Amino acid sequence: MNRERLIRLVTVAIVLATLSACSMMSGRKSSEYGEQMGRAEGALSNDKVDVALVSFANAAKADPTRKEPWVRIAQIQFDRNNYAHAIVAAEEALQRDARDLIAEGILTLSGLRIASQSLQRLGERDALGSETARREARALADTLKTAIGEEPVVDDEEDNRSARASRPAPRPKPRVSAPPKPKTTVSKRSANDPFSGIGGD
Repeated sequence: MNRERLIRLVTVAIVLATLSACSMMSGRKSSEYGEQMGRAEGALSNDKVDVALVSFANAAKADPTRKEPWVRIAQIQFDRNNYAHAIVAAEEALQRDARDLIAEGILTLSGLRIASQSLQRLGERDALGSETARREARALADTLKTAIGEEPVVDDEEDNRSARASRPAPRPKPRVSAPPKPKTTVSKRSANDPFSGIGGD
């Protein structure tokens, strides 16, 4: 056996050992992932939400390429009104699958819930009294209505007030005096003869 052949055999053996180790690690990772997901779903069926969240997080660590644990975490956090945590989990899921509609929906609705709560707090503090704040709030509401296929509500009275405020004051119209009426002279014949205007003289 020459030296070149020996080097080739050693290289092949190293590659096979590496592939075998990777395969074993992948199988161990898949087994750990499935076990943690099963624990999480079982905990949810028994209303042990906190335990389920821990198991879903462990599943995400066991296989960082999978989106499913993050989608389930986002759903749980949304149902618990933890919208900030739901947004984080939904974004993790979308990084692994940008077309996931569940994660996209949770991300959008969680953001809207947070915005709605903020607007409510500002309204309670009379912080929306400015025209700019009201205009931005109306624009947001119109965007949402358009997104769900409804016609935006037009505040006619508010628009009329804005239009009247921005419209320049009308100029007073010049007073036009009526032209003087022509004086008519009635001859004695016309006054005395009612048929004098018919025919010729």
